[in-house]
Amino acid sequence: MPSTLSETDWTRLLARIKRGNCTPFLGAGAAYPALPLGSTLAREMAERHRYPLDNPHDLVRVAQYLAVENDPMFPKEEVLDRIGSAQPPNFNLPDEPHGVLADLPLPVYMTTNYDDFMVRGLSSRGKQPKRELFRWNSDLTKNYTSIFDTRADYQPTPAEPVVFHLHGHNEVPESLVLTEDDYLDFLVNLSSDRYRLPHWIERALTGSTLLFIGYSLADWNFRVLFRGLVRVREQSLRYGNFMVQVLPLPAEAPEEERQRVQRYLDKYFDEEKVRVYWGTATEFCQELRERATAEGVHRGS
Repeated sequence: MPSTLSETDWTRLLARIKRGNCTPFLGAGAAYPALPLGSTLAREMAERHRYPLDNPHDLVRVAQYLAVENDPMFPKEEVLDRIGSAQPPNFNLPDEPHGVLADLPLPVYMTTNYDDFMVRGLSSRGKQPKRELFRWNSDLTKNYTSIFDTRADYQPTPAEPVVFHLHGHNEVPESLVLTEDDYLDFLVNLSSDRYRLPHWIERALTGSTLLFIGYSLADWNFRVLFRGLVRVREQSLRYGNFMVQVLPLPAEAPEEERQRVQRYLDKYFDEEKVRVYWGTATEFCQELRERATAEGVHRGS
């Protein structure tokens, strides 16, 4: 399905990127096919451990079951083992999302993925990225030291950007937001003063255009996160946001049904002041690279 971003949309997005006033937000689709989607991980785990309930494709529910049957760290170890055995993507391919985004002059990259692909992609461009995570539980606040604490002078720049993992990352298993219990605790603590986001991360979320890549509106976890991040901003200060979206329908769905679903989602996102690119992460990033090159939006150094 072709892009629905107008030339005006692209001009505005590229201008924000050029000024460093855009914050990419990476979901699981940005790492596919180097890593499986959550639904694939869920089905693999459900089959391996004989998951007896409905929705064996729902990673959060399967992980919750395994946490109850074993212990809370068990499903996290399962997921991390799968991630650890995967080969990273080729960041030099013209449509590889991490490589395309790493070429842009941006100071902050947000992700809900556990992998280190964005850090590797930035490093492959000669940059010096800092990897950080949201300390959403008491264990993390006690045992994990942030660069925002140890270096009072640190300010993310295109040459020394920060990759901020909102749902944890693979080097700190305790940081993973994975089970139903994790998500409930995370959502409560996200609005708590005790677990505040670092200043530069809050500024990136509230004072720039957000570019969501690799998410699906069908994922309720994303919908809660999205609304929480967008709705907290004052209307008069809100930047327009962009999202790359694939229709949550099987490829064989009738064209009339696909058009009806797209009209609904366009209306939904329009109410949230979000412009939608209809296509995959790789399709979007290929067009983004071509347009950024043509407009002289070069990598930061």
